[in-house]
Amino acid sequence: MPMRSLALLAASALLLTACRNTRIDANIAEQMTQVGVAISGLQQDQSMLQEQVDSLRQVVARQDTIITRLAMQANLQLPQR
Repeated sequence: MPMRSLALLAASALLLTACRNTRIDANIAEQMTQVGVAISGLQQDQSMLQEQVDSLRQVVARQDTIITRLAMQANLQLPQR
């Protein structure tokens, strides 16, 4: 009898340790969701920054063109780049 109860106790312990804790799984799932949201936010921020850089490049190109035209009308030479 003691051998049978020992085997039953060992089997019970094995089953209990093999079961996953659902709270831990839920916490991990929540953290993964938060990571996904954070990555999405970073992608949106990067996209917005890229749009701003592109817009600034257009402004600089336009100003460069205006400066060049004004210099040509005033017969001024601009330094070579």
